[in-house]
Amino acid sequence: MIYSMTGAGKSTAQCDGKNITVFVKTLNSKQLDTSVRLPAICREREIEIRNMIAERVQRGKVDFTLSIDDGVADNLLAVQRLNEAALSYYAETITPVSQSLGLGTPSLEILLRLPGVLVPNTEAKATEELSEREWRLIRDTIVKALEQLQSFRAQEGEMLRDACLARIKNIRSLLEQVDAPESERIPAIRQRLEEALGKLSVDAINNGRLEQELIFYIEKLDINEEKDRLRHHLNYFEEVIELPQGAQGKTLGFIAQEIGREINTLGSKSNNAEMQQIVVRMKDELEQIKEQSLNIL
Repeated sequence: MIYSMTGAGKSTAQCDGKNITVFVKTLNSKQLDTSVRLPAICREREIEIRNMIAERVQRGKVDFTLSIDDGVADNLLAVQRLNEAALSYYAETITPVSQSLGLGTPSLEILLRLPGVLVPNTEAKATEELSEREWRLIRDTIVKALEQLQSFRAQEGEMLRDACLARIKNIRSLLEQVDAPESERIPAIRQRLEEALGKLSVDAINNGRLEQELIFYIEKLDINEEKDRLRHHLNYFEEVIELPQGAQGKTLGFIAQEIGREINTLGSKSNNAEMQQIVVRMKDELEQIKEQSLNIL
């Protein structure tokens, strides 16, 4: 099964009047890169949460947010304490300067934002502790959000799979179109070379050696091996994308590189306008495959 590296999942729950919300989203990344935002009460569980994410999200940039709304989260003084001494110092120091500049008296809102005015309420935090019952509910909520994320990634992956296979089919069809101009290409090249040589004075040239060199040159333009290898790579791409383990993105990227090498060689050897046009169309299809592969897990 193919999974996209892009996805999102959300789950909510309630416990003792608290609203628990888990939101997780993922983007493309070569490695697992996890960013976790947690309320202070859950900090001691961060490693466990990261392990839960790593078990289910092998690769990608993960943005994880857990929030707990207990109805007083918006009240700063519920989790912070007012440092009256700092507030008085700022007011006495800043107010005269502000008034002298014609800016008026600083508002309380501005003063509260200054460093040291609001400090952590250690007494309130000392009483905060996550019960086992609350943690079990939070853990279940995290699992549901991650399951929703995986479901989203699977749906996106199915679309990526279909898009890549359609492009592979197009490349195979274009490869078959190469056969028509290819059947006429080598005889035409041979005829042009023989006509060019016929205009030269070749009395002193060994005719046998000349024939060998001509055959050698024509063999260098032969593309049968490239066509066979390209077919093999196309078949291998289709096999890998259907594997069940669900982590084929890097492998598909490597196969796409090999496909590109064979297509480039076809173009450089073709020496035929019609074939080169077909090669350009192949490259366009392959570029789409590469872009899609970057988003596959």
